[in-house]
Amino acid sequence: MENEKYLQDLSEIRQMMNRSSRFISLSGLSGVFAGCYALLGAVVAKTLLRDNGSVYNQDYNSVTVNFSNSNLELQLLMVAIGVLILAIGTAVFLTTRKAQKNGQKIWDATSKRLMINFFAPLIAGGLFCLVLLQYDIIGLIAPCMLIFYGLALIHASKYTFNDLKSLGYANLILGLIATQFIGYGLYFWALGFGFFHIVYGIWMHNKYDRKNA
Repeated sequence: MENEKYLQDLSEIRQMMNRSSRFISLSGLSGVFAGCYALLGAVVAKTLLRDNGSVYNQDYNSVTVNFSNSNLELQLLMVAIGVLILAIGTAVFLTTRKAQKNGQKIWDATSKRLMINFFAPLIAGGLFCLVLLQYDIIGLIAPCMLIFYGLALIHASKYTFNDLKSLGYANLILGLIATQFIGYGLYFWALGFGFFHIVYGIWMHNKYDRKNA
């Protein structure tokens, strides 16, 4: 009996330490929704590019996007912003609801560290992608987005579930592979931000959310 009580006390202490050092209110379903938004956005972007004459040059392994339509850049930007707003909005709503249900704070020192470590590589990657756009290196934008997003997830995983690191490495490797298939970046983008997120979200929901439901 004493051994069992000792083990139970150790388990409770470990859980308390884990909660104090890691943000554990992330919702798995938010990953599923983010993946669905990304797939929908990829379909819309592909349609816009096709209708405006984007061309893949196999001889030079490059992609040319016809921006003669002045609205195309704005349309693609609006699609990207729409996907981002929907993904972040859904994540905030579901994560806040989960935190309230578990009696946990949504904004504390741990969540602040999580946000800083996540957004630092992500913002750097976003600025670098704008530089690529500035110099018309369109074909590397999608791979770079995957690479920097993967680095952001790996960096942030220290302050939340370790499972997030696996998603980060998957996107990082996928982004590196995508650099060798210029012209197919949108498909890799859909795979990383779409399919990988859906699989990860289902895994996290079954592993953590259902257990605490």
